[in-house]
Amino acid sequence: MEDGRVDHSAPQPRRVRRATHAVGRVLGIPVFLNASMLLLALLVTLVYGNYVSDELGLSGPVSYLIGFGFVVCLLGSVLLHELGHALTARHYGIGVRGITLELLGGWTEMDRDAPNPRVDALVSLAGPAVSLVLGGLATGATLVLGDRTAAGQIAFQLAASNVIVAIFNVLPGLPLDGGRALRAGIWALLKDRNRATVAAGWAGRGLAGVTALVAFWCYHVGLVTVFGLAFVLLVVFTLWQGAGQSIRLARMTGRFPLVDLPRLARPLLTVTAGTSLGEAQRRRAEDPRPHVVLAVSDSAGNLTALVDPVAAERVPVDRRPWVAVDSVSRSRDAVPALPVGLTGEQVVRALQAHPAPQYLVTSDDGVVGVLRVGDVAAVLEPHRVRPTK
Repeated sequence: MEDGRVDHSAPQPRRVRRATHAVGRVLGIPVFLNASMLLLALLVTLVYGNYVSDELGLSGPVSYLIGFGFVVCLLGSVLLHELGHALTARHYGIGVRGITLELLGGWTEMDRDAPNPRVDALVSLAGPAVSLVLGGLATGATLVLGDRTAAGQIAFQLAASNVIVAIFNVLPGLPLDGGRALRAGIWALLKDRNRATVAAGWAGRGLAGVTALVAFWCYHVGLVTVFGLAFVLLVVFTLWQGAGQSIRLARMTGRFPLVDLPRLARPLLTVTAGTSLGEAQRRRAEDPRPHVVLAVSDSAGNLTALVDPVAAERVPVDRRPWVAVDSVSRSRDAVPALPVGLTGEQVVRALQAHPAPQYLVTSDDGVVGVLRVGDVAAVLEPHRVRPTK
């Protein structure tokens, strides 16, 4: 039940759509279907088909066809929920990269943060509002159609599922919509979005823990089956993981100002083309500057390439005096460049847009040094990542 997961943050690492398939566009917004959703569709078709067969006495093929129809309606409900987020965001000038439907619901990816707490709250609560409206419409359809018809059964299940999704998603903890609304409130109070995200993330972890305890109690007293307990624990795991990711990304975002290109840029030691790898490494070992990066220049002193440290380490030690440094280097043109005046947020955006292990740091006077992506990661997550050598 992750219908409310909205990724507003462009500076943060983008979420990866694993095993997804583009299924089209709705109102200009790309829609992706995760492979896990196919598993859920099959399971719901079988379970609901058996339920319809038992309750209405319909034959097997017809009952499973009705079960598949329920799956289609359910997917439509999830899509409309996410469109609530997407269209509200677009109304306030926030671009939408796409909507992805997954095993436990879906998520909407925005291209930047909400500009203020009010917009953040409105975008977050738009999804549950859509689900609540759908639940109300389906309830009305249930009363009109009756509960002993296939259409009436589908309407009843849609009413129940949409109301449950709406209520569950407004619970105050990330990554749920209610957690994002809670974050917006704390943001307005503290004037600090990152601290508000951390607080709402811990609320989400607390919510996951309480949900797990309630699930085990319900199983102990016989209110839920083993299958029901397993499903709830899957939801709990997803909540805990999503809350943890929110906390981690908020802490990283808070450290963006510490990404200082002049300070992080590693100095260059340039050797001329044709120099042996062994000689180049000897010169680097004697250089008093820390974390020196080997580079290659032409006869005129122009920088032409950077030595690839991984490729250099693969050369056996006894062969290095006979291997030219050029053979383990990358052309300068193949290394992305970053102007020295970028802010920390701009650096992270650039690294996301053009992933590479290292970057040339440039100024009007030429190349200042080399930025290793591991050094940026060490600044953003000092307790998880060590600077590369």
